[in-house]
Amino acid sequence: MVKREKSASILSKVIKGFVLVICVILAAFVIVNITLIVKSYANPDEVPDFMGYKPFIVLSGSMEPVILAGDMVLTREVKPEDIKVGDIISFSAEDQIVVTHRVVDIDRSEGLTFITKGDANVGTDAVGVKPEQLEGRYIWRAANMGRFALFIQTPVGMLLFVITPMCLFILYDVIARSIRTRRSERALAAATAQGGGAPETPAGQEAAVSASKEDAGENQSS
Repeated sequence: MVKREKSASILSKVIKGFVLVICVILAAFVIVNITLIVKSYANPDEVPDFMGYKPFIVLSGSMEPVILAGDMVLTREVKPEDIKVGDIISFSAEDQIVVTHRVVDIDRSEGLTFITKGDANVGTDAVGVKPEQLEGRYIWRAANMGRFALFIQTPVGMLLFVITPMCLFILYDVIARSIRTRRSERALAAATAQGGGAPETPAGQEAAVSASKEDAGENQSS
């Protein structure tokens, strides 16, 4: 019986930890997405960021093998003066497309212009990148997370990775509350059986004291 209770307790702790991790991930995902959505509506002409960080989904293989199609890259806003040759940057191109390529040269003859090139491309990009086009410097990539991010935006993805975990969390909370209630009831019944009756409440104890005082007063008067 004791071993069974210990196993149930360990299982309960594992489930609680798993649910907590899922909730933290979902909360972070929701907060980041809400921030990006609000900023995109507030400034429709700018790429939204979260505390200076901008995620982008890679759709082509122009930066292979460093960055693959389907990856998600994370960039951070930096000053144009801090960019150097060899850095990978994300910049706005035509038709509001964001491109992530490597800086192969910097032209300072007429202001500041970055000459970029995809690692898998033969030649450099036809047009240089001006400082106002700079979105950020590449700092990290998540393999295949771009595909996952696109999938999670579909109705099936929302159902599997947002709605279902929330429903499971609510179900777990209801079951956990029910189990705690039954345990409390069993503990109360056991205490009642051992004590020969229901345990006295503070109000019952006060009533007993009052009754004993009245009996004592009657005995004195007689």
